[in-house]
Amino acid sequence: MTAKTVETVLAGKGREVVTAWSWSTIAEASALLAGPPRIGALVVLDQAREVAGMLTEGDIVRGLLQHGGGLGAVTVESLMAHRVPTCAPSDELTSVMDTMTAWRFRHLPVVRAGELSGLISIGDVVRSLLADAKLEVAVLRDVVISRT
Repeated sequence: MTAKTVETVLAGKGREVVTAWSWSTIAEASALLAGPPRIGALVVLDQAREVAGMLTEGDIVRGLLQHGGGLGAVTVESLMAHRVPTCAPSDELTSVMDTMTAWRFRHLPVVRAGELSGLISIGDVVRSLLADAKLEVAVLRDVVISRT
């Protein structure tokens, strides 16, 4: 069985990514996170439309402790994670899972030729790998049954 790639997941779930500008306010970003659709992270873009960082619900919660009621006027850039790992469509899912675990990120922007082309979550990865494992178990079960 060939290893699944990020591209196989994106082909099934789509490539749409909700983004925010680095100069957007937290109030604007919060409205995007609240949806619809409700999401857990935003890819943040800079003026060149390149990935500048990620903003998560957790970043906003931590921002509340720092800024209190004035948080809504704070810029996304001041709360977002600036160093964000990315992946390519050709990356294998097991490699993506390793990156997510090492960096402690639940979402990775997918970048092709320097441009944002999707977003993959740990849920996407686990769902896909679990489907493969179930298929493998079913095939092995059929092989055992056919030989008895």
